[in-house]
Formats: sequence, structure tokens, C-alpha cells
Amino acid sequence: MAVDTRAPLGRPRGFDADEKLDAAVRVFWEQGFEGASLTALTEAMGISRKSLYAAYGNKEELFLKALERYTQSTSAYVPLALAEPTALGTATAYLAGSVRANTQPDSPPGCLGVQGALPVSETSRFAHDTLTAWRETGVTALRERFERAVAEGDLPAGADPALLARFLMTVSNGLAVQAAGGVGREELQHLADAAMRAWPLT
Repeated sequence: MAVDTRAPLGRPRGFDADEKLDAAVRVFWEQGFEGASLTALTEAMGISRKSLYAAYGNKEELFLKALERYTQSTSAYVPLALAEPTALGTATAYLAGSVRANTQPDSPPGCLGVQGALPVSETSRFAHDTLTAWRETGVTALRERFERAVAEGDLPAGADPALLARFLMTVSNGLAVQAAGGVGREELQHLADAAMRAWPLT
């Protein structure tokens, strides 16, 4: 049976979906959901509005795909940190990964998950709620990791996994805000190290 090698309607031959998504990620990251106009998105992605709608759907659907791409690339340090053999290792790797992600030389400073929807208006409510849920997913994953650490005796019996998870997310978000304000990687890492001095020991 012959295979149809034609590109989907509205998608030119040679269309690199990941490359286009990376461009969309950067626009949302720099301008936020509300500030990212369709004109800015299509120009950065190098496609027409027709191609954008055909390949990704509307702006909300594109944002979800861009956030997924960001999670799998820039935020790929998170599952690696969760896989560390100790809770201390997880927390240390998590904040170190956050520092690196917030200060990549070829990317906007800060974090898409923090900056993507800081203005809250009716038009940005979707992104605000989406990113709030995205961050809460991270808190849940950290809490579950620390619950296991308590059960295994890696953390003290009196440790509060939910509080520790929220603490790390708060520090990480603060690092993102500082990075967006121009604070460099070395200073951010010093801040992360200072935060870890509050970590409970077994």
C-alpha cells in the first residue's frame, strides 16, 4: 500500500514541530500569555496563522503544547532530581536545576512557569490557572518524594513533607524572579545553598 508522504494541510514540507514550539516557548516566556500576540508568535515561528491553527490549534492550545515542550526540555531537571537516592539529594538537585534553568545563556532569564501569566486579566486567566496547576503538580511530586523519605527513615519522623515541598517550590519561584531581575547564576546558587541550610537532617 502506498504511503501518503504529503504534509498535513497548512503544514509546509520540512515543518519541524519541535523547532516551531521552541520559538513559541520563547515568545510566551518573554512576553507572557497575554503579551504574546498571534503576530509575534507566527513571526517567531516562521509560519502563517493558517499553519499555526492547522498544526497547533488556537492560542490556548499552542500555549499548552509550548508548556509541555518547556517541561520536557528546560524543566527536565525535575524528574532527575526526584530520582536522587536521598531527600537531601533531591532538594539540592532541584534547586541547582532551577538555578541552571533560570540562567540559560540562550534563553530568557527566569521561568516560563512563573512569568508566563503574572498579569491576571480575563484574557490571561487561562494561562494563570494553567501555570498554577502546573506548579502544583511539581509540589505534589516533591511531597510524595519526601513522604517516601520519611517512611524510609531518610527524613526525620517529624518532618513535614508538604511543607518541605512548598518550601522548595517557593525558593525556586523566588530564584526565577531574581533571575528575571538580572541576578546572575553564581549569586542565585549562593541563595539556593543558603536556603538548603534550613533542610532537616536525620
